[in-house]
Amino acid sequence: MGKVVCVTGASGYIASWLVKLLLDRGYTVKATVRNLSDPQKVAHLLALEGAGERLHLYEANLLEEGSFDSVVDGCECVFHTASPVTFSVSDPQQWYALSKTLAEKATWEFAEENGLDLVTLHPGYVIGPPLQPTLNLTSEAFLNLINGKELYADGVYRYVDVRDVALAHIIAFENPSASGRYCLVGRVTYSSEVRAILSESFPSLNLHAKSTENLPARPAYQVSKERAKSLGINFIPLENTDGVCTIQKSELEADLEFYL
Repeated sequence: MGKVVCVTGASGYIASWLVKLLLDRGYTVKATVRNLSDPQKVAHLLALEGAGERLHLYEANLLEEGSFDSVVDGCECVFHTASPVTFSVSDPQQWYALSKTLAEKATWEFAEENGLDLVTLHPGYVIGPPLQPTLNLTSEAFLNLINGKELYADGVYRYVDVRDVALAHIIAFENPSASGRYCLVGRVTYSSEVRAILSESFPSLNLHAKSTENLPARPAYQVSKERAKSLGINFIPLENTDGVCTIQKSELEADLEFYL
């Protein structure tokens, strides 16, 4: 049996890939979900290669203190990926970015007080193929962009492939030199460039890329890849359509038929 690790929020977009890659590398995974009886939360995890022998699912909820205690017991590493993700909130105390900031601050304080080895990873706008059957927030945003349900300003985004993010978690554990904080950003560019790539990938959808004539040749800022590369992360290029298109073509067109 390989090393035993824990993944919280295992049914999520990033976490599902993390569980898959961990199983592929021979780890035994103790994974938490909020509802074990929900097939949309667990079916895709149980179908992963190696799941029958080395994946153990547990029900736990961040709002229930102590529900993770027995799960993390005996684990060499805890990958904490459980977090609600939403941009549409009215209470600033529940805002996604605020929750991430406060959680990380508390975690660093706890790690220092208890002598824990802690590494934090900070991905940009995560894209790439999903393993879970439901649309996550970033996949839904792409779908809304395509079907015209919502309009988005042609701003600058920090893109990173979900598989790179999942792999970075594992390397941060396996590499003894890993420490501190790591930004995970494969490419900083305009959203119109992504729309143009989507248009090339799905010509039958008749997407029209917004003109970039008035935009600077380069975005106003970049994010250094040096620390991430020091871990051995080689980011999947944005031009790789499998990295840009968050949903396979047949699934995307089926979703469009449903939403339009």
